[in-house]
Amino acid sequence: MKNTALTHVHESLGAKMVPFAGYNMPVQYEGVNIEHETVRNGVGVFDVSHMGEFLISGPNALALIQKVTTNDASTLTVGKAQYSCLPNENGGIVDDLIVYKMKEDQYLLVVNASNIEKDWNWISTKNDVGAEMRNISDNYSLLAIQGPKAVEAMQSLTSVDLAAIKYYHFEVGDFAGVPDVIISATGYTGSGGFEIYAKNENIEQIWNKVFEAGKSYGIKPIGLAARDTLRLEMGFCLYGNDINDTTSPIEAGLGWITKFNKEFTNSENLLKQKEAGVLRKLVGFELTERGIPRHDYEIVDKDGNIIGVVTSGTMAPSLNKGIGLGYVTTEFSGVDSEIFIRIRKNDIPAKVVKLPFYKK
Repeated sequence: MKNTALTHVHESLGAKMVPFAGYNMPVQYEGVNIEHETVRNGVGVFDVSHMGEFLISGPNALALIQKVTTNDASTLTVGKAQYSCLPNENGGIVDDLIVYKMKEDQYLLVVNASNIEKDWNWISTKNDVGAEMRNISDNYSLLAIQGPKAVEAMQSLTSVDLAAIKYYHFEVGDFAGVPDVIISATGYTGSGGFEIYAKNENIEQIWNKVFEAGKSYGIKPIGLAARDTLRLEMGFCLYGNDINDTTSPIEAGLGWITKFNKEFTNSENLLKQKEAGVLRKLVGFELTERGIPRHDYEIVDKDGNIIGVVTSGTMAPSLNKGIGLGYVTTEFSGVDSEIFIRIRKNDIPAKVVKLPFYKK
């Protein structure tokens, strides 16, 4: 098991630690619901240093990124980030990621922890244009400071005007006494805030100063369990659950990051799929009676015929109802479609809803 630079801090705080993507990670501190509520209404901090970071540089950096990702990275300007995915040759997804334009000829790719080696190997095999690639995952840490009070709570730590950083934009500047920190207005919670990228040797100093600055705002450390309930309330995909090597971006509702004004891996087949329509779609659903949907539960119609499968599910702390994401046959994918979730041997009624589940 790998540790992050802050593992000893989480252990000293009494966090419940679990193995996750090859790392020893904090799953919760006080409890999922309390931590979830802290981020929705105040400010909380996640250590997500297990994520991977690749630097792609040189005159052909953009050409490589355009070839391996579905979104159009040519629209990025320095200081802007973009959600995207890496399609495979078979219509599935190697990973989803964020692309940051750092300089004119330099991009930072942030990938999922469980896919670092897989993504690196995949992009490397496609790099016939001579772009310079560096895997800096083991040298960098990442904190997600999330919640509606994040801007106010963190402003004293930096000369950068945090309120001026738009969603999916970033600045490189001083933060908590450390120079050259990436301060990015991104996150996985839907409650605003920042993601802070810094070198491992500086992250404990940053963590301590973040908690000092946030003390009067009720700042708390948050575990991965609340990260999951927060992202699910927003309908954000989790790789390995809602998207994987067998799910296409069109089926997964990621058509908005799949741009056909350029050629990329398997773009021809994905365009055909978009034009012809898909047989199944990823939808959000809410249970209309009590129950908690879970990953891999069957989705059935009123006659008990299997029409799909749950990919993510939980009891939503902000909504106090069972919610989930799942693939269903296209005829059941419209908003307000009646479906049933097979929980043990009971078929619990649910309806398809428009995402996100949680509306501010």
